[in-house]
Amino acid sequence: MSSSGAERYYWCLSHQRVESEENMCPGRDRLGPYDSAAAAEQALATVQERNEAWDAEDERWDGKH
Repeated sequence: MSSSGAERYYWCLSHQRVESEENMCPGRDRLGPYDSAAAAEQALATVQERNEAWDAEDERWDGKH
């Protein structure tokens, strides 16, 4: 458990699964923390969406769009 008392979840890049603080892999192998297992399951989709948004903003900033 975290110090706030709320369970936190992570997406393990090595095992391609949701992990909790009780059974998580090293930090270099995970994304998170997330407030729910469902949010952790969507970690890769969230990363992709954010990267696409940032890339679009970079293109806008560079005057490409």
